[in-house]
Amino acid sequence: MMYDTIRDFHRQFSFRPEIENRGRLARRKKILAAGMGGSQLAATLLPLFSPKLDIIHHRDYGLPAANIRDRLVIASSYSGNTEETLSAFHEARRRKVSLLAIASGGKLLARARRFKVPCIELPNLHIDPRSALGVSTMAFLAAIGVRKELREASGLARTLMPRALEPRGQALARQLKGSVPVVYSSARNAPLAYIWKIKLNETGKIPAFMNVLPELNHNEMNGFDVTPHTKELCCPFHFVFLEDPADTPRIQKRMKVLASLYRRRGLPVTPVALHGEGMFKKAFSSVVLSDWTAYHAALMYHRNPDGIPMVEEFKRLIRSNRE
Repeated sequence: MMYDTIRDFHRQFSFRPEIENRGRLARRKKILAAGMGGSQLAATLLPLFSPKLDIIHHRDYGLPAANIRDRLVIASSYSGNTEETLSAFHEARRRKVSLLAIASGGKLLARARRFKVPCIELPNLHIDPRSALGVSTMAFLAAIGVRKELREASGLARTLMPRALEPRGQALARQLKGSVPVVYSSARNAPLAYIWKIKLNETGKIPAFMNVLPELNHNEMNGFDVTPHTKELCCPFHFVFLEDPADTPRIQKRMKVLASLYRRRGLPVTPVALHGEGMFKKAFSSVVLSDWTAYHAALMYHRNPDGIPMVEEFKRLIRSNRE
């Protein structure tokens, strides 16, 4: 199933979101996106496509204590049953702030319709939320009202070619085998590095981490100054550098110098170039490459790329403990 989902990912951009109860939607220039896990990934990408967008990402119960009356709260849950997101939805109603819900069904969509809250129904593709990033992105772009970006994203249904990226993903998975991936990017591309980490965690079922330059040059890299006494601690890691020609020259130089320092200390570094015509093509080509890498990593470790069994086990334990 995961193979078909990745192969057909480009088709998700054919989705045409419709806002129900549009007349009740109070437009705001500032956004607060409330969601968890894969349902929040599209929101993390928005600053790549709309750099001037003022957005807060909320991954918790309720809403921030600060005044958010000037923000549109977008409550996003692919299943519609995420308890933290339902909590944010109800808190937004209680505080009478502008609100919109995004879901494929479940309690969130039912309650949005019951209370006549603006909402967007996602197609239920019967896939995990992290794999529904295309339809979620289209919904978020519609929610914030950026028509030009929505049109550009819809073009990926024709121009994005997931199958062509599989060989690179499979080769990268082989390179990473036996190591813990650490994904580095510029701060601007942090959403992509984060998605790489999440895909490796959820689809690949392996530990993976991420960080951004220039901040990590002031702390994390010092932990990899390998000595005979710390070599065993540093050996498990393999660094993936997301290199973007659009990054500033200073960031590009920092990446080159850091890669050189790591390699001198015996640490493996693999550059992964971000390329594609336009930001949408560049970003989602990288997303698909992360999908294929994680998919083939799962197969190499004899894991099922579908599902999130440990997360489901955790949810069952939370419910049983609460009862």
